[in-house]
Amino acid sequence: MARSGPNCVFASVSGAHLYGFPSPDSDVDLRGVFLSPASAMLGLHPPDETITITDSDTARIELDWVAHDLRKFARMMTRHNGYVLEQLYSPLVVITGPIHDALRDLGRGCVTRQTVRHYLGFFEGRRKRLREPNPTVKHLLYAYRVLLTGIHLMQTGAVISHLPTLNGYFELSEINVLISRKREGKEKGLLDEAELPEHERSLEELEERLKKAHEKSALPEEPSTVAALDELVVRTRLEAL
Repeated sequence: MARSGPNCVFASVSGAHLYGFPSPDSDVDLRGVFLSPASAMLGLHPPDETITITDSDTARIELDWVAHDLRKFARMMTRHNGYVLEQLYSPLVVITGPIHDALRDLGRGCVTRQTVRHYLGFFEGRRKRLREPNPTVKHLLYAYRVLLTGIHLMQTGAVISHLPTLNGYFELSEINVLISRKREGKEKGLLDEAELPEHERSLEELEERLKKAHEKSALPEEPSTVAALDELVVRTRLEAL
């Protein structure tokens, strides 16, 4: 499906499969980068820099492909965007090539202390959702996942999104139980509201750990590879002519 649209630079798996807790009925989220033709970028009507294709007919699995033009993706990399960095460093690679390798090399210079804002903001959204009616196991796992990813990134500079791997460092028994429930249940399996108070306490503790990890982090404040990314985008577009 990723090859059916514009020239694909890379495609990787995101979402629950990347995070390590897909349900039997989870869809597959493909994310990545494509390259718009130079002629289209120079014309009177610039092309869309983001494409979305959904395929619901693929052997009982719903595929969701969202990709950005190389220039837009590179811009997002330089803006402390943890989400695109997670896509870039996803180990579940469907399509790759030399430009993907170059982006991964330059992406190391885009891991900054300010990326914490992405993780704190994402967590706040999950916390609000957990306080609304009918909270799900998925919402809770997303909250844990984003906090553990953020803490680990602030401490090490490594972008890891796979919750079972992260929990190998943190060793939180409640996460293993939730992952098993999600993997064996439905995508929208509900939580028992009696469970929430204890999890909210755990999440608040992890939020504080993320803030402290940010305070102590040795990561740079700003990306160091902006000029190199700009050169990569220009060179790649010209070479495609």
